[in-house]
Amino acid sequence: MNAPLTLDRIRVVLTRPSHPGNIGAAARAMKTMGLHDLWLVAPTSFPDPVAVARASGAADVLDHAQVTPTLSQALAGTVFAAALTARRRDLALPRAAPREAAAELLAWREKGDVALVFGNEASGLTNDELALCARPVTIPTSPDYSSLNLGAAVQLMCYELRLAALGETAPFAAEPLPDPATHEEIEGFFAHLEAGIVASGFLDPAKPRRLMPRLRRLFGRARLEKEEVAILRGIVASFITPTNK
Repeated sequence: MNAPLTLDRIRVVLTRPSHPGNIGAAARAMKTMGLHDLWLVAPTSFPDPVAVARASGAADVLDHAQVTPTLSQALAGTVFAAALTARRRDLALPRAAPREAAAELLAWREKGDVALVFGNEASGLTNDELALCARPVTIPTSPDYSSLNLGAAVQLMCYELRLAALGETAPFAAEPLPDPATHEEIEGFFAHLEAGIVASGFLDPAKPRRLMPRLRRLFGRARLEKEEVAILRGIVASFITPTNK
């Protein structure tokens, strides 16, 4: 008898959802595809009976949902996050199609928790929120009408994850994956780096321009490993910490 298919260690994160019905629809979409780990960032209304009604049998997913005030907190402990975005963004990392992103998420799941992030129904993700994620994902909708309901977007991505887990799609083609830095380790490095280049005078906080977003894109393409983060933080520390001569 085959072992049951499991899609654990995959968080579905809804960022600032404005309508509880969409939260319920997302929960239902997740459960039909075998996902159960729902995270909500600053929802307008939750818990809510409308969410339970729209979940239609997936109330257990809602009952166990984690609620956080920020996306950074929802990503704590993850090693990879893919974010849905319909708009082209300046300084964004290379985008993936849903099928490619699903395979990549499953590959990184072997190293730790991963996240699939969705933005607010009306405005999507902010640039700062998108910068917290390693892979932007765009669903190729019709250019004549590209509006996609949040619940439908969650359903589509969860379906792609299930197909990938069943081996119905091509696996993520990559060299053996390294030991990745966690979300907290990477964000700690960026905070340290920013403090260091401000202290050195290289970055003027009053006129930051787009330096930090560009550095995020640079290091995001590199997919930093734990040891690399430690080395980079050591280098930054050596620049800003006085040494005894």
